[in-house]
Amino acid sequence: MKWTYDWLQDYLDTDLTPEQISDELTRIGLEVEDVFAPIAPIAARIVECKPHENSDHLHVLMVDDGTGALRQVVCGAPNARVGLISALAVPGCVIDGHEIISGKLRGVLSDGMMCSGKELGINDDHSGIIELPDDTKIGTPVLNVKTVFDAGITPNRPDYLSVRGIARDLSASNAGKYITPRDTEFKPVAGNRRAVIKTDKCATYKLIEISGVKIAPSSDKIASRLRAIGINPKNAAIDATNYVCYDMAQPMHCFDADQIHGDIVVRMAKSGEKFTDLFGGEHELTDADMVIADDMGILALAGVIGGARGSTTDDTKNIILESAYFDPVSVRKSAKRIGMSTDASYRYERGIDPTITGAAAMMAANIIMDACGGKITTAYVAGNDKTPNVQIKYNPNIFAQKTGADMDEKIQRDILEKLGYTLEIRGDEWLVTPPSRRVDVQIPETIVADLLRIYGYEKLALSATHTIGDVDKKYNHELYLKRHLASRGLNECCSYAFGNSVVEQLLSDKPIVKIANPITTDMDTARNGLLGGLLETVSNNEKRGFADLNLFELGTVFDSDMPGGQHTSLCIVRTGRNGPKHWQSRTRDVDVYDVKSDIVSMLNGQKYTISTDDAPRWAHPYRYGKIVQGKRTLAEFGELHPSIAKKLRIKTNVVIAIVDDINNMPQQRVGKNITPSEFQPITRDFAFIVDMDMPAEKLTGAALAADVRITDVVVFDAFDLSDGKKSIAFTITIQPRENMSDTDLLKIQDAVIKSVEKKCNAQIRDK
Repeated sequence: MKWTYDWLQDYLDTDLTPEQISDELTRIGLEVEDVFAPIAPIAARIVECKPHENSDHLHVLMVDDGTGALRQVVCGAPNARVGLISALAVPGCVIDGHEIISGKLRGVLSDGMMCSGKELGINDDHSGIIELPDDTKIGTPVLNVKTVFDAGITPNRPDYLSVRGIARDLSASNAGKYITPRDTEFKPVAGNRRAVIKTDKCATYKLIEISGVKIAPSSDKIASRLRAIGINPKNAAIDATNYVCYDMAQPMHCFDADQIHGDIVVRMAKSGEKFTDLFGGEHELTDADMVIADDMGILALAGVIGGARGSTTDDTKNIILESAYFDPVSVRKSAKRIGMSTDASYRYERGIDPTITGAAAMMAANIIMDACGGKITTAYVAGNDKTPNVQIKYNPNIFAQKTGADMDEKIQRDILEKLGYTLEIRGDEWLVTPPSRRVDVQIPETIVADLLRIYGYEKLALSATHTIGDVDKKYNHELYLKRHLASRGLNECCSYAFGNSVVEQLLSDKPIVKIANPITTDMDTARNGLLGGLLETVSNNEKRGFADLNLFELGTVFDSDMPGGQHTSLCIVRTGRNGPKHWQSRTRDVDVYDVKSDIVSMLNGQKYTISTDDAPRWAHPYRYGKIVQGKRTLAEFGELHPSIAKKLRIKTNVVIAIVDDINNMPQQRVGKNITPSEFQPITRDFAFIVDMDMPAEKLTGAALAADVRITDVVVFDAFDLSDGKKSIAFTITIQPRENMSDTDLLKIQDAVIKSVEKKCNAQIRDK
């Protein structure tokens, strides 16, 4: 958002300098990025004029710009001659939207540009360079240079997209006195023009027809202000709409009334309907686009851009002005879909003041009639002004509750009234109605924020906090998982929240959430899992020669079947070898047991079972498992299906573990100091013969459950036997709590044998 200092002074009586205004705006929450005065063209006398060696129409001029040294300029104007005083734009000047630089023209250096009246925005004459009076002082600015502010506007403050809104906040912070504008009231005038609204996405549409105009340039005040903020003045009609857009934050459009056939209709476009914008761009619209139309077709894409047909020209005699309130969401979607952001769409999509359409229309009409003549022959209203009905219950004590500091009720009331709030005092409770321009104010906390920024954070008395608070459990849980996985040698990844629908459907049968207007064609869905992004990372790294990867990602995935539509998931991917080559150790390919171990390490010793049923699409059907507690699946792990690896052009082996919802994983346990046992642990080995399909996990679980003094069970051997049998051997670790006799150890051994034989249909192996 740009505006000039003198423009601001139309609405703010202040003695502050531009620099002080900038500091005050930044203090109250509007970040001023720059304050500058553009370089103005200066008066310069031509002292030498020679033909250009390499051109039959260019001249090489030597001009006196008042600095004491002559400047060489190449110029093609037919009226360039010795003794003429004209306007010189030196390097750094911005003329007609282009910055002037030193450069060669046909091989000759030109250190500036001589300007025509049209290039300066003074008149429409571009037949030659402007001729200034002979008594013009050399080196003086030709144009009135204005101090310009440039500020970054946050999406929640569309009222800052107007000079009036900025002045209002400055007055509330005692930077000056607000000058209430004398707006002309919009009064209907019966005429031949009519507007019809055929969609609920337009609340009100005001139409003013001005007949008998003679298109002329804007006044110097308006033209110079627009030029200073980077808008090239065109004519009084177009400039009026641009000026009101920045002055009041009300986008407007003007049509050539003689090109309008029948009523002006606000409607939704027909699917496939064509539209040519005023820059000549062709667009195919959908039935979600709101348009302005007449009997002949579309005149404008509502709230975004006008059309080629119906636009005003220098020959326009009769003008129709549009001032309306369009639905922010509808405008944003249309602008996004055609890839165009305009001053109008930028304001509409953030939310404009719904009550100023009439005042804005009259302001623009008066500007046009002052410059071009004419009179209002029609003033028509369709729909009704969208009157805000937000009324917030506010207790002055809320300020202390939210900030920990006190603010006197009188100060609160004074600040809010200066900001334009309406207060209805009912004892301890206030009914607060925000000003119509403040579409962002919906809750008491926003009122507190307004009080804070205007009063000043630096003025609040310091106070000690009453509590150190509590860390969010969800955050703690996620941080624990991240740190734990990092300690196991895994590196965290952060993928896009968008996915490729083809890849998502390749990996999972979950429903996908398609994006209507994706940023790229291969990111056309909201991801329903993290695996797709990690596999893309694997593929990209493999192409660059990095095949040994240990990655994890913890992030949000979208699920239309869940409350809220999303949850936090965890995915682990390991590829290649399990470590770097080294002469002291042997490496191997990573396998499913590596990622299974990653998951088990997060269970904090909780019991679980392994199931191999219902392998998902991404998994190898015979190298897959899931960790189950009761009927609940905690996680699944497995090897990437070879056919999917081939389609994704991944050559290295990939093993994967997925925790679909991290809420299923146990929370971090609070650590306790445990005194090591003074008794030495004892180990015993066992070997059992079991059926070929018996999982080793079941044997170790049965052994662990045999006695509370058994602290660990580790499988160390397994091999196949005949007749559908196999042998599994494991070591148990016994941690005594007191001195144990041989009889005690034999009892534990017998308990292990009985438990395994009973639960696993096993037979102790004799040898």
